[in-house]
Amino acid sequence: MIKYLKYFVEAFVIYTFFLFGKLVGLRLSQGIFSFIFKKIGPFFKKKKIILKNLEKFPNQISHQDKQKIIKNMWSNYGKTFIEYIFLKKFRYQDNYVVLENEKILNKILIDKKPVIFVSGHFANFEIMSMEIVKKGIDLAAIYRPLNNIFLNPLMEFLRKKYVCANQIKKGRGGVREAMNYIKKGTSVALMIDQRVSEGEKIELFKHLAYTTTLPSQLALKYNLSIVPVFIKRSENNNFKLTFWSPIKSSDFKDKYQLTKKLNEELEKMIILNPSQWIWTHERWK
Repeated sequence: MIKYLKYFVEAFVIYTFFLFGKLVGLRLSQGIFSFIFKKIGPFFKKKKIILKNLEKFPNQISHQDKQKIIKNMWSNYGKTFIEYIFLKKFRYQDNYVVLENEKILNKILIDKKPVIFVSGHFANFEIMSMEIVKKGIDLAAIYRPLNNIFLNPLMEFLRKKYVCANQIKKGRGGVREAMNYIKKGTSVALMIDQRVSEGEKIELFKHLAYTTTLPSQLALKYNLSIVPVFIKRSENNNFKLTFWSPIKSSDFKDKYQLTKKLNEELEKMIILNPSQWIWTHERWK
């Protein structure tokens, strides 16, 4: 009962913030919630997890640099949070996102063969699937439902309506659903940067981390290529979305070798954009 009361209060506060954001507009909201999250973020219990994760960073960075990364992470967190209520604007206006290596998407369209898109929680990660769909690629996105039962229905509605209509809930049932989509010629997108208890321990920044092998399993089973997708928020709060060279699953002998390669790609993304990655995930627990 206490848990549901907590969820209700949390949802009420968030819905109030969303209403406020809608009233003041996108650009002003981004600034306001960037400021709010930078101020309140350091008081969250995730602080110890963030600092512990930053110890895994490959380059020796100073305390000052760590604090800068944390500050910018909370800023991006706040902007991404309020941007959910503006997903419609991102979907139907084309002046917020610049695509790099769009030729990779064009080839996927020409080949008419599904691929696996992978990425992590960078910048506003929802925009990646949104832009892929906008370019005409049939896509299904795997997601983890929110624990908050009062908030999750809104999130699912927004994702299905403005991000990607084909949403697959994470879990065993989701794996079967993903396989069915692939058999129909639909590409699949998923995040590979969260800790999964059913995953395998694969190196990430030279430390073992529970990692999903699902993209590797699907790619090997159906002989599909895997396309890493990288997103970065610019100073004016627009986005640059880059499609990296496809990884051929046929070049790898098993799911472990291929998953290690995907973690290496994720490492490159984090090094390129450490301030916009969500360091609050317990990847190395």
